[in-house]
Amino acid sequence: MTQLSGLVLIDKPAGISSFGVVAKVRWQLSKQAGKKVKVGHTGTLDPFATGLLILVVGDYCKRASEFSKLDKTYEATMYLGKTSTTGDPEGEITDYAASHPMQQQIEAALKKFVGIIEQTPPAYSAIKINGQRAYKLARQGQAVEMPVRRVKISRLELAGYKYPEVKIICDVSSGTYIRTLVEDIGRALGTGAYTTELRRTKVGEWSVDQATELKEDQSYMPITL
Repeated sequence: MTQLSGLVLIDKPAGISSFGVVAKVRWQLSKQAGKKVKVGHTGTLDPFATGLLILVVGDYCKRASEFSKLDKTYEATMYLGKTSTTGDPEGEITDYAASHPMQQQIEAALKKFVGIIEQTPPAYSAIKINGQRAYKLARQGQAVEMPVRRVKISRLELAGYKYPEVKIICDVSSGTYIRTLVEDIGRALGTGAYTTELRRTKVGEWSVDQATELKEDQSYMPITL
């Protein structure tokens, strides 16, 4: 039997939760090892999101928090003029404002969010409130009061604009919610906005280019540091 321990970098596809990715990789690694292998993740990606998900395997599970605290890079698409109850395509979409901001207005708005900012995480998130996941409480219709947190936006660039879609690239600290950032930018523009696409391209020194696709019967070889 093979002893497996280390990191597995996965390019998460859309339509599956981070926990779902963990389950698939755990099954395959356990099959490779001939026994049950412990696997965890180091920071969730929403089901609609894609990109780099770092999994910890075996003894590396003890180091999960070490990797979850790393800075991250995202590419996101904002949809102007509408809002979503969840901040993404899975929520209830509502018309907000039909104004068409100019590119210079968008660039000016983005600059306001570079640096240390305060965020109120979305109710539909994996944050625990009194021991329960916030998204579970929100789905039950309970009012969820989310704690305000400080995060750092090191870079926030406009990568493309054709109304109603705005494409951005951002370097952020751990704990930053891009869905919330997009909603806040939408409010600053007076148009409202929600995130239609989200891709994590970097975590610390690791890039999604180094990641393995999630496939059936895919063999995984954990990397060690």
